[in-house]
Formats: sequence, C-alpha cells, structure tokens
Amino acid sequence: MFTHTYNSIITIENLLLTWERFLRGKKKKKDVIKFQAELATNIASLYSDLKNKTYTHGSYSAFNISDPKPRNIHKATVRDRILHHLIYKELYWHFHQQFIFDSYSCRKNKGTHKALDRFRDFARKVSKNHTRTCYVLKCDIRKFFASVDHAILMKILERHIVDPDIRALIHKVISSFYTTTSGIGLPLGNLTSQLLVNVYMHEFDVYLKQELRIKYYLRYADDFAILSESKEYLEKLLPWLQKFLNEKLHLTLHEHKVYIKTYDSGVDFLGWVHFPHHRQIRTTTKRKIVRMMKGYPKRETISSYRGLLGHGNTYQLQKRLKMICENVAAQNIPLQLSAVPG
Repeated sequence: MFTHTYNSIITIENLLLTWERFLRGKKKKKDVIKFQAELATNIASLYSDLKNKTYTHGSYSAFNISDPKPRNIHKATVRDRILHHLIYKELYWHFHQQFIFDSYSCRKNKGTHKALDRFRDFARKVSKNHTRTCYVLKCDIRKFFASVDHAILMKILERHIVDPDIRALIHKVISSFYTTTSGIGLPLGNLTSQLLVNVYMHEFDVYLKQELRIKYYLRYADDFAILSESKEYLEKLLPWLQKFLNEKLHLTLHEHKVYIKTYDSGVDFLGWVHFPHHRQIRTTTKRKIVRMMKGYPKRETISSYRGLLGHGNTYQLQKRLKMICENVAAQNIPLQLSAVPG
C-alpha cells in the first residue's frame, strides 16, 4: 500500500523540488518563462490551493502530431503540469514495484529496445533455438487512452492508496479530461497518464500471469504479444482475453490488429518485423525516416534515427543516413537545431 499522507507530499519544499525537475528541457518555453517570472507567487498559490483543498484543474490546449499515425495531444497549463509531475514522482516507485517484469512502456530501465530483445528471447525459447514452429498472438487495444474508464481506474487506485485526500486529488486530475463521454478517457500528453494506463493494464497483466499462467507474454502500452508452440492454445486463449478486457476494463481489441502468425513468416511488433535470425524496420517507419531525411535534418533527428536503426537489419538506411551527413558536412551547412521539447 502507498502509505504517504496528503500533507507530507504537498509541501512547499516538495513543490519546489518538483519544479526543478519539471524545468529540465523546458527553460525556453514561453509558458514556462512566464510562470517562472513570478515563481514564488505561483508556487505559493498552488500550495495554498492544495493545502486548503480548493485546487481545481485548468483546461487543456489541443494539437495534433504524426507519430507516425495522427495523434491528438492535450497540453495542460504549467501550474497543472507541476502537479502532474508531483503526483507522478510520489507514486511512480510504488507502482513500478508492483508491475510485472514484462511490462515495458514508460518505466525506468525498460523501454522499446528492451521489449524487442525480450520478444526475440521468448521466440528463441519457444522455438527451441529455431528448430520448432513458434506462433505469436499479437494484439492491440482499440482507442486505448480514449477508452480508460475513470470509475474503474479509481477503484483500482483505492486498493493501493490509503489517504483519501491523495485519492481525491488524483481524481481531480483524472476527471479534468474526457473524450466523447464524461468519465471516459485519459489525455495523451499528461505525465500522469503514462503511469495511470500502466496501473490500469496491470489488472490485465496479473490476470494473464497469475490466473491464466501465461509464460511468454509481454506488453508495451496497448500492444502485447503471447508466444506459444501451439496455435490451438492461442486460438482458445483469445476469447478469454477479450472477455476480461471488455468486462473488467471496458476495453476492446482492435479488430484489424489481432492476428496469429508464425515467427518464420515475420511478426510486426513495436515498429519492427521480427524473423528468426533478424528483424527489419516496419515499412511505414522506413518511409517516415526517408521523408524526415529530406533537406537538412535536425541534429537530434539524425542521432535519434541512428540509435533506432542500430537495433535491426537496416544497412541500406544507415548507408543513406551516412551519405546525408557527409553531404551536409561537405557543403558546410549547419544542421538545424530542434526546439527544446515541451
């Protein structure tokens, strides 16, 4: 149980510490500069509202990104985002210790690359070093963030958090956003959302690991895979997964992104197509990289793609990236510097 008290986490000292962490990489943002110009007053005001339990969450500003598919991001005010960071900072390690080992999204020392390597290790074990057929059930949840039920999420949190005032504060953050129906959905963009969706899906993880006793299962956000040497086993398993998600979490699997394939035929998981002896980058990701490489790419873009391409069979793309860098250097044209991330 998370036994910290409300008053112990909303102190001025803790808010200032949270501000310092929040500030990293955001010092040039206009809204952050404006908030910092009257930092003492703003922090004191936030503390007063928290202390008196009169805090109310503000509105969001929305914008779209392509990552590579279109996503609608909702950005809270600096004041509210400081509170998000405070809640995240206080709760993260408690829940991190509860999560299963093979949950990889938005966790320390986890991430996409660890998930990719774990998938490869699972496939090697199931296929007995590629001497037997390995089947993979690959699933994706439909409109994941937009489908999270606030009431169900709060019931889960009540089992973990003792202090009712902390629960009430978290509820204010959760209820500050909904999609088309009141009480449904978490915003892409809130730091708290990253943690809360893992808390939500941990119920599913525990069901698979402890009740269904599935050994070769891993999840990254709403993408998950189960590996087995038996196709029939996976086919019989699928209705149980659908039933739990629908009845317990009010989630549904994406009808066009659920399939059972052999490892030999290539399995698309987390942006890569996996084969027994190599993995190659997904075609849509490859096209995005080629598009981003046109003109004179940002320095951070090149570094990011170099890191990404180092995790699979991408010789031709890496060769093209190298030629672009050499061309930029030969023309003595400075690489663009990206804006500091928000």
